[in-house]
Amino acid sequence: MTFQSTFQPTTQLTRYAETPSQTGGPYVHIGLAPQQAGFEIFDNNFGNLLVQPATQGERIRIEGRVFDGTGTPLRDVLIELWQANAAGKYAHPADRQDKPLDPAFRGWGRTGADFDSGVYSFETVKPGQVVGANGQLQAPHICLILFARGINIGLHTRLYFADEDLANAADPVLNGIEWEVRRKTLLATREQRAGEVVYRFDIRIQDTPDGGQETVFFDV
Repeated sequence: MTFQSTFQPTTQLTRYAETPSQTGGPYVHIGLAPQQAGFEIFDNNFGNLLVQPATQGERIRIEGRVFDGTGTPLRDVLIELWQANAAGKYAHPADRQDKPLDPAFRGWGRTGADFDSGVYSFETVKPGQVVGANGQLQAPHICLILFARGINIGLHTRLYFADEDLANAADPVLNGIEWEVRRKTLLATREQRAGEVVYRFDIRIQDTPDGGQETVFFDV
């Protein structure tokens, strides 16, 4: 007895149209940082102040602007920050390093750029070194993510400190960036302003007409 299969192989795949997407703007700050836009919606407003009087470590101010491809500062951009404390430990259960937590340090912040100048800023402390996934010590750094009009998903980048030469030279992430000119886009420069330590960190979404290099972004 023989059997004849009735199965016919599919030769044509069904194709569906892509679901429409939206960018985070132009008023992303109203939903995520409403107080800056003059709306008192939340009891607990997440802001750009990460420190308290009892916070340990060197107080610093991070300041900069985000530029689009024409060299124009973005004024509707929202930036979130995530970093370790001065001892190099994150305020998160996944960080199992044997280092002290600082109960007076949150380690996370959110702010929009100033609507007039485009300048964003954070009041925080300089982070300590943390151990990476491969067990190698990383240079002090701060993680940033950007949301704005024209950006479908958040852009992840890192801020390193230009005055940490030795640590930067051994950092596995920085060393993974092939070209030195590209590595420099992740370095914040130190200034002393009215007794305050300020690290300047401008971010460029694309190369700009003045010769500014596009900031390195990471696929996270």
